[in-house]
Amino acid sequence: MDPRSQNSETTHGDASWRPGRAVDGRLRARPRVDLSIVIPVHDEVESVPVLAGEIDAVFERWTRSWECLWIDDGSTDGTFDRLVDLHRRDPEHHQYAALERRSGQSGALVTGFRIARGEMVGTLDGDLQNDPAELPRLAAMLDRGRTDMATGVRTTRRDGWLRRVSSRIANGFRNRVTGDRIQDVGCSLRVFYRECVDDMPVFRGMHRFLPTLVRMRGFSVQEVPVSHRPRTLGRTKYGVHNRLWGGILDCFAVRWMRSRMLSPRIRETSLGSHEEERSTAL
Repeated sequence: MDPRSQNSETTHGDASWRPGRAVDGRLRARPRVDLSIVIPVHDEVESVPVLAGEIDAVFERWTRSWECLWIDDGSTDGTFDRLVDLHRRDPEHHQYAALERRSGQSGALVTGFRIARGEMVGTLDGDLQNDPAELPRLAAMLDRGRTDMATGVRTTRRDGWLRRVSSRIANGFRNRVTGDRIQDVGCSLRVFYRECVDDMPVFRGMHRFLPTLVRMRGFSVQEVPVSHRPRTLGRTKYGVHNRLWGGILDCFAVRWMRSRMLSPRIRETSLGSHEEERSTAL
């Protein structure tokens, strides 16, 4: 039976939730894993099985627990059905959530963050341009206490010249306005502690500022060179023109938030054990 026909609810693990409503707290209450991989997808019917196979190949050698959270952002090309089949074949590792309506990359990411049960969260695009083989290396940086977020910098961009130039200009403008120094905010390949994004302010375009927002909250961010692959399946969903003006306005919004942000951190508490290595940001 098509899961979409079951009283308009989607089953995720042992809890049901209606797409579009607030995320049910029981979804996160499932048993913890070491790493949750959040992948937003929109009309990626060809890419999903290929990327899932790559992820399985990488993590079958990993000795720790993991899950992959596929967030379907309003696909109309059969992507949802591919995700259902993927979950049926491997319900332990591959989960999905389908949004009621298209919410954009930021909305899909935040949905994944809210239902992730990993101590660490990894992100990558669903278009095969990010190599999932990089994720264990980024996760190891957190294990060694080197950073709270390891974010990728694409050493060799495999995009067209217009996208490369526009990204370079956008990065420079973003850093100038926000006062940050992130080299490649457009790279979706990241691993970070889940606390970095707990209660993160949500707005359209948030994903373009994720490392800056994490750093503003008092967490450490380290940039790491990663590989980048050409797009071979499907087509780009977000072009230069459809993100220009919104991105400019977002820069000034983040600048305002940076000037007003408070990040109190607990030095000592009677409520339980306190991790000296990584204090909790409120």
